[in-house]
Amino acid sequence: MSSSLLSANPAVNSGRSSTRRRNKKKIQSRAIAENLSSNDQLQNSPIEWKSDAQQQIYSSKLLQALRQVQNGDGSPAPKRVHEAADRALATTAKGRTRWSRAILTNRLKLKFMKKNNIVKRQRKLITAISAGNTRSQRKSKVRILRLKSKSLPAFQRKVRVLSRLVPGCRKQSMPVVLEEATDYIAALEMQVRAMSALAELLSVSGASSSH
Repeated sequence: MSSSLLSANPAVNSGRSSTRRRNKKKIQSRAIAENLSSNDQLQNSPIEWKSDAQQQIYSSKLLQALRQVQNGDGSPAPKRVHEAADRALATTAKGRTRWSRAILTNRLKLKFMKKNNIVKRQRKLITAISAGNTRSQRKSKVRILRLKSKSLPAFQRKVRVLSRLVPGCRKQSMPVVLEEATDYIAALEMQVRAMSALAELLSVSGASSSH
């Protein structure tokens, strides 16, 4: 009798449905938060550059980039091979690091600059005309920067030099530079291993085809 009265009461039924909806929303929000945290962990997790699987991924991307180099522009072949190898390394890193994003964005900047060579030449002419007035100011600025760099401690000077060697790390803090440099060096070591293995394969295949 009491259960029939409760089921017939619309206030009780609406209360139960509202609590069910709230519980369902809580469960959904927890699931979304767990998925987001797992995705963040995957994105922020460092790449295992020393693994064979990562080397195979880079080797396949490098071969694709080298095939595109054969149909490239008129720039020298060693320069195009170097750019292709770095671009494949940056794409293998999937933009997780600052140096990989800097390499990829630098490639886009180069394409944009090639399309606007005429405007660039005009600007060079204008700057060449006005260079006579600004040379003394530039020299004084360079001297001030050199004095500032000499006054820094030796460790900070080394970190500054390191920040210039790692792409995308200029004017970054010391922890960022060290973290990026550690990952970049590991990636370069893997690049050397992959390119050495590829060179051996090509030399063996060339020797077998000549016989």
